[in-house]
Amino acid sequence: MGASLRLISSSLVVLFFLTQCQQQDSKVNQKEAPEVTHAASLPQSPLDNGDGFWVIAHRGVSGSYPENTLSAFQAAIDIRAEMVELDVSISKYGIPVVVHDKTVDRTTDFEGDVQSFSVEELKRMEVGAWFSEEFRGEEFPTLRESLELMKGQIAVNIEIKSEAVSDVINGGIVDKALQIVKELDMSSSVIFSSFDYRVMEHLNVLDAQMPKALLYESSQSGELKPSELVKKYEVDVFNCSYRQLTPEWIADLQAHQIPYLVYTVNEPDLMKELLKKGVSGIFTDFPQELMDIVENL
Repeated sequence: MGASLRLISSSLVVLFFLTQCQQQDSKVNQKEAPEVTHAASLPQSPLDNGDGFWVIAHRGVSGSYPENTLSAFQAAIDIRAEMVELDVSISKYGIPVVVHDKTVDRTTDFEGDVQSFSVEELKRMEVGAWFSEEFRGEEFPTLRESLELMKGQIAVNIEIKSEAVSDVINGGIVDKALQIVKELDMSSSVIFSSFDYRVMEHLNVLDAQMPKALLYESSQSGELKPSELVKKYEVDVFNCSYRQLTPEWIADLQAHQIPYLVYTVNEPDLMKELLKKGVSGIFTDFPQELMDIVENL
C-alpha cells in the first residue's frame, strides 16, 4: 500500500508539472500573437464587386478628365469604379468646396487662396480649360453638388485639406462637411480622411461611428507604428503613399487586420506588385486600367 501511495504521489507531481508547462506555453503563444481588436467601419459602395479590394478614382477619373470636377466623378460612376476620392476645402463664408490646392491658380484663370473667394465668385471661374479645351466651362463644384451627383451611385472618400482645418470643432470644416453628408443620408457610403490628425479627433467628438482613414503624416506620427496610430486616433483605415509602405508596415497592418489603402498609383506594374502585397485598395488617376488588372489576376 505504501508503494502504491508513492506511485500515485509521483504521478500527481508529474501531472502537475506537465500542466504548468502547458499553461506556460499557452501564455507564451498568447504573448507572441498580436492582439486583433480592430473592427473596421467601412463605407458601402453600390458598385462593390465583393472581392474585398477597393478601386478608387483619385479626384475622379483625373487621368482623362479635369480633377475634382463633376465630369470626373460621373466618369468614375460610368466605368463602375468602387469609390471616388475628392478634396474638400472651405470658401470665404464657410461653404465646403471641392478643390485640391490651397489656391485657385493652377486650375482656373484667377489667382488667390480658395478661402478668399465666396462660392458665387468661385462659380464664375471655370476649372476645365487648364486640362483641355474640351472641358472649358467646367463648373467649380461644391461638396454638396458633388455628393448629390454620387449619392446611391458610388462610395466617396472625402479628404479634408489641412489648410481648411482649425481647432474649432463645432462649426468648423469637419462639422460642416459631416452635416452635408448626414443631410443627404450618405453616412453609410462615405469615409473621411486627412493628413491633419485633428480631423480624426473632431470626428470622434462629432460622430465616432463615421468611417475614418488616417492619411499618414510623419511629423504628427512620431515613432508610432501604423497599428498604434489607428488605435490612438480611433480610425478604421490606414492610408499612405506606396513609397512609404514598408514590409514592416505591411506585417503590422495585416497582423492587426487593418485595411490599408495606397496612393497614387498609375503604373500597371506597380499596381500588380501592390496587389500581390495584399493592399486593401489603390487610389489611381486611371481606375479603368486598375480594374482591368484586378479582373485578370
